[in-house]
Amino acid sequence: MADKDEELNMPRDAKIVKSLLKSMGVEDYEPRVIQKFLELWYRYVVDVLTDAQVYSEHASKAAIDCDDVKLAIQSKVNFSFSQPPPREVLLELAQNRNKIPLPKTIAGPGVPLPPDQDTLISPNYQFAIPNKRPAEPIEDTEVEEATTSNPSQEEKTDVQQNPNQRVSFPLPKRQKINFKSHL
Repeated sequence: MADKDEELNMPRDAKIVKSLLKSMGVEDYEPRVIQKFLELWYRYVVDVLTDAQVYSEHASKAAIDCDDVKLAIQSKVNFSFSQPPPREVLLELAQNRNKIPLPKTIAGPGVPLPPDQDTLISPNYQFAIPNKRPAEPIEDTEVEEATTSNPSQEEKTDVQQNPNQRVSFPLPKRQKINFKSHL
């Protein structure tokens, strides 16, 4: 009973899609299928009528006629579907291709493999051995100890740029703190 009420409330186009599905033997489907078919149907009709209007305007007609719609549908068919070549053309192409003999196999039994340079299983890497520099002597910083108690900005950036090079700088001297109580 509820199914009959739904069918009575359906738009005419939805009833047509439902009857088309039934005529093609489709009995079980989701309700959204009808909506999707309607959406595709409307989009196709709008595209065809838009093209027909363009053809009508190009021909300087006041309104769209049947010839414009036919031309629009034919242009959609030509651009949407491609026809395969006739069977005779395919047979002729196959005969011409089959006239060329296949190359002789030079390998023995088994699967012939391409040369090593063309395969993906050949090693394609090299080990890079870093060049070791001789260790540079550590510079004396006694002169610097007397002038500055903190490392300069130059020395800090030098350490960041060359992590393998050793840099020495003086540490600030600690002040002695007396913990004697003053009671």
